[in-house]
Amino acid sequence: MRYTPSAKLFAAGTALVAFATPALALDGNDLVNKLNRALYVQEGTGIVAGSVEVNGADVTLTNSRFELGGDQGSLPLGTIEMEGVEEDGGGYTIESVTFENIDVKQENAEVTASNISLTGVTVPADVNGNTLASVLLYDEATAGPLDVKVDGKSIMSIGSSKLTTEVAEDEKSVDFDVQVTDIKGDVAAIQDPKTRQTIADLGITSLDGKVSMVGSWDMEPGTLAIEEYAFDFANIGRLNMAFSLSGYTLDFVRSANETARAMEANPNKEEAAQAANLAMLGLMQRLSFNSAMIRFEDAGITEKALDVAAKQQNTTADQLAQMIKAMTPMILAQYNIPELQNMLSEAVNTYIDKPGSLTVTAEPEKAVPLPMIMGAAMGAPNTLPQVLGVKVTAND
Repeated sequence: MRYTPSAKLFAAGTALVAFATPALALDGNDLVNKLNRALYVQEGTGIVAGSVEVNGADVTLTNSRFELGGDQGSLPLGTIEMEGVEEDGGGYTIESVTFENIDVKQENAEVTASNISLTGVTVPADVNGNTLASVLLYDEATAGPLDVKVDGKSIMSIGSSKLTTEVAEDEKSVDFDVQVTDIKGDVAAIQDPKTRQTIADLGITSLDGKVSMVGSWDMEPGTLAIEEYAFDFANIGRLNMAFSLSGYTLDFVRSANETARAMEANPNKEEAAQAANLAMLGLMQRLSFNSAMIRFEDAGITEKALDVAAKQQNTTADQLAQMIKAMTPMILAQYNIPELQNMLSEAVNTYIDKPGSLTVTAEPEKAVPLPMIMGAAMGAPNTLPQVLGVKVTAND
């Protein structure tokens, strides 16, 4: 077959247009709708944009806000810029999302925050599945300085916040890591005079610390494991908590969100609260307790607290310490838990003599359904330490 020059020119032009034009233009409104569905917000709440502009692979929401629903008003979000947006099987992937700096003023208070962004965002096409493909995910979420001022004076600030996630290769579990650093607080801003004086007596003029959380979520058994949830503040100490639950599946999350939405939608709040309580009791039937831990590592606050408490009781810190050590087994004796009584008394004695760390763990031999724990708590509370495998140690 022979082609004329005109036919060749037409064919070349058609190919050029085909390669230069996207197969389908992005639907910015669909993106916003699916983003709201993935947030599990009820009708009337979620992200609302004054306008949605699509420019190639970029989507910009202007004059946006987050509607809180009912008569609760909205939170202004300003301009939201989404870059590197691609449609993916009905859902979307977004390389980065950046938000305007926040500056909210109300009466004599002001909240500012900057450098807020998300990267590696995945918006699901369908939120009703039972895999991570039905979950809104992002590789990293960051926020820069946050400051809360009252009458022009900073009462609390955060240097930076960062959340990172990593999906397993089989896409059945996700790890997460949260780091909130450079947290500062002015204790002089505390309104209650008695509390403010007690804190001053402890020698604490300001708070300076950080918060961290590390954990994972395994989808199929619904195992939510918080390996570390720590509050670490200078001259006070480090409080770390950990726990593991099974049964926390996507279906459980959806049911819990539906219960919350039904409660918000019901104008009869008393009736809504009763219905929600019954629904939550039913949901609790699905959960099992695997383990838990709480540990405090002293950074000087214990001795100061003993000094302050002793002065309030007109005694010395040493006398108060001896009193606590003597009273601990007496108080515990009434609960008929001899094994735990001995462990706790020994741990308290060790800690009071030389404050280091105090740790309480609960590690049953196998997962314990939450209804069984609730039943034991109501019917035979003295059996709980054995059922849960509770141990108490100090300075380990």
